[in-house]
Amino acid sequence: MTETADELSAPLGQTEKRRRRRIRLPFTALQALAMLLGLFLVVFGGFAMFSDNPLGGEPVARVAINEGAKPDDKAAKPETKPDAKAEHGAAAAKPEGERKTITIIDGSSGARQEVAIGTGGDAAEPGSTAPASQMPGVDPRLLEKSRYGVIPVMADGLKPFTAYAADADRAKAARMPAVAIVIGGLGVGAAKTVDAIMKLPPAVTLAFTPYGSDPTKLAERARAQRHEILLQVPMEPYDYPDNDPGPQTLLATLGPDQNIDRLFWHMSRLQGYVGIGNFMGARFVATEAAMQPIVNEAAKRGLALFDDGAAPRSVAASLATGRAMPFAKGDVAIDAVPTSVEIDNALAKLESLAKERGVAVGTASALPVSIDRIGTWIKGLDRKGILLVPLTTAMLKSKSN
Repeated sequence: MTETADELSAPLGQTEKRRRRRIRLPFTALQALAMLLGLFLVVFGGFAMFSDNPLGGEPVARVAINEGAKPDDKAAKPETKPDAKAEHGAAAAKPEGERKTITIIDGSSGARQEVAIGTGGDAAEPGSTAPASQMPGVDPRLLEKSRYGVIPVMADGLKPFTAYAADADRAKAARMPAVAIVIGGLGVGAAKTVDAIMKLPPAVTLAFTPYGSDPTKLAERARAQRHEILLQVPMEPYDYPDNDPGPQTLLATLGPDQNIDRLFWHMSRLQGYVGIGNFMGARFVATEAAMQPIVNEAAKRGLALFDDGAAPRSVAASLATGRAMPFAKGDVAIDAVPTSVEIDNALAKLESLAKERGVAVGTASALPVSIDRIGTWIKGLDRKGILLVPLTTAMLKSKSN
């Protein structure tokens, strides 16, 4: 038997075991893993490319559908809320649009209030508001269509100022000191608006902003209680947009056509008002080039103009005089400091001005403390020889003085 060199060199008596020959693969384990992964990706990619499911690979949510539910089942159909149409018109005759929440910032106190208004739907289209015949006490002759809904207009010599003025003994008002009270910021917050409508006498004038869920319905309720009403138009303050009156605010930087278009938007939100007033707007009412077209438009439509008196540099009075339109300016901000003591002091000041000048106008918000103190104060006016009158009567008396 032939011996190998290894066997000849082995120690005597020991025979080395023959080593097994290992099988060598043409690739390593890591390379094999990479090949498997590549094969998986090729297969997955091919499936994604040629699959008929367009949402393949997207997350899937499965929803159980109760086929036995009836159409009027509350679980099968979302509950709808009553609407407001949006920045207008009388009650919407068609289904509501989307709703948007805005923040109204009180210019004097800085208080913020979240308000839901409509932003879509049919009220943005001409003629989409309720027909005039459905608006109690509103003369259809004093309405015309705009692209936002109906807005006031003068017709056959009849003015909204005259048609919607509250009843008053104007002969008596001409002989004795008179005061008018304007409660502003209404329409935003139904509860406080209803408090003002129901707890204050009809001679108190109520001013509505164009916002809120249903300003038309609240305005109609106010007029049903024989209050005369104003429309407050949001105007630009000096610190706009940090202090934002709301959507469709009239801006001093916009052209006349744009601001008048926005004015029409506000005008269509409710009807039956005797005139318009500013809602905030210290910068706007002090800018003659911006204010002039608004005053002209209001005068042309037979409306009065009210300035709340908060902006010392306001040009509203001179512009209204130039158009010979009814005008009044707030003399005393009754609840600038909303405490009982300060409100009573402001009302005493209003009395003094009325006796001194013959007529005076106070402004206030619908805070509970304001409604309470003003209501109590009004009850004692007769014995003081002072007459409470609607704002339109104060305007006419001021013009005759």
